[in-house]
Amino acid sequence: MATTQPQPAASFRDTIATVDAAGKRVWLYPKKPGGRLYHYRKWLSYGLLALLFAGPWLRIHGLPLLMLNLPARRFIILGQIFWPQDFFILLLGSLTFVLFIIIFTVVYGRVFCGWVCPQTIFLEMVFRRIEYWLEGDAPQQKALDRADWDWNKTWRKATKHALFLILSFLIANTFLAYIIGTDDLLQIVTDRPAGHLGGLASMVLFTGLFYAVFARFREQVCTIACPYGRLQGVLLDKNSLVVAYDYKRGEPREKLRKNQERTAGDCIDCHQCVQVCPTGIDIRNGAQQMECTNCTACIDACNSIMNLVNLPEGLIRHASENDIIQGTRPRFTGRMKVLSGVLGVLLVVMTGLLVSRANVAATVLRTPGQLFQKTDHGTITNLYNISVINKTNRPYPLTLRVLEPVQGTISLVGTASLKLPAQGMTEGVFFAELPRRALLRTNQKIRIGLYSGNELIAETSTKFLGPVQ
Repeated sequence: MATTQPQPAASFRDTIATVDAAGKRVWLYPKKPGGRLYHYRKWLSYGLLALLFAGPWLRIHGLPLLMLNLPARRFIILGQIFWPQDFFILLLGSLTFVLFIIIFTVVYGRVFCGWVCPQTIFLEMVFRRIEYWLEGDAPQQKALDRADWDWNKTWRKATKHALFLILSFLIANTFLAYIIGTDDLLQIVTDRPAGHLGGLASMVLFTGLFYAVFARFREQVCTIACPYGRLQGVLLDKNSLVVAYDYKRGEPREKLRKNQERTAGDCIDCHQCVQVCPTGIDIRNGAQQMECTNCTACIDACNSIMNLVNLPEGLIRHASENDIIQGTRPRFTGRMKVLSGVLGVLLVVMTGLLVSRANVAATVLRTPGQLFQKTDHGTITNLYNISVINKTNRPYPLTLRVLEPVQGTISLVGTASLKLPAQGMTEGVFFAELPRRALLRTNQKIRIGLYSGNELIAETSTKFLGPVQ
């Protein structure tokens, strides 16, 4: 059996399957996939879709599971509120996530795109399944598009696009709920449109955008627009696990003929792997094709053909380029163990940042332009402004105490206590008073505790000015 690498058309890297020589769009009609991996991917997609649509309505301690309110600069992740003061955590979290994606891709390839990406899940598991239901498989869809506009074509196309618009509207509202929250979304939906023109415009814009993506733009998102797809060319190497064609086993290709003694490779050149590909590529041209999303549809198609012709499965399989060259099975190498360990550390660091984050944060600053004051009974006072942010869904009545030095006292100006609303903030002014003997230097650090009843819920520190000793 030949072991030389296949020699595909010389121009395959200079063109993409969705554009012809004249630069016009080539509409893809991928064959309906099926097989063991597709079955797993289908149920994973259904679970992720259920989580996506339920996400805005799920609550943890009365707060949404996830809300990214960019206009209000308020983010809720897993029931935890993040304010602009938590920017460093969000920044570290974003950097950790990006690094996680890079390392994950280096080790495990582009599996995210084919199995988890919302674009792929919606297109392959929702919109294209509607097409298969209404218009049939790839040959029937081609014939319908070429046919004249009669009643059969009209009702099928009209029903399909009506369903596409309804789904796009639902998706738009779901993503809008992740931005503004379900309460505001319900208010926009139930109130008069004239009272929420901005929200209505957002719904129309998002609906039109999702409809355009899933009805027309489709796989072009993966092959043209997605930055992650462009990055994979520099992230993958010969040890990365990808969907790969075993050219050492499959070449040279030759059609299967009855009663013929076969001397060629196992690839019978049936083109089933090409016909089922959602981005229109030929996986036999090599694993380093940026259009490949690792959806594994070609693996299922090839395995079904291998079973029909009584040849072993795995002509197309998950493997690294070095696995193909060396003829070895994928294995958990030392490199993969180290990089997987780094992924684990990144997750632990991010989890630690979230767990150690305080629910109440206070900022205390000396009032500008104010010096210390001496009282008649021998103490020194400083005037401060305090700002407190509540990152929980629970209100707190607050009292302030000096924790260090222990001789200090605090007197609020204009009020007896501070009331910290749920998911809100409060501000106040207070005098901190220390006896002269407690001052060890002219610019001394003091610690202030914030109490709700007898519970210490936060503490902060500031500087206390006093006279020269």
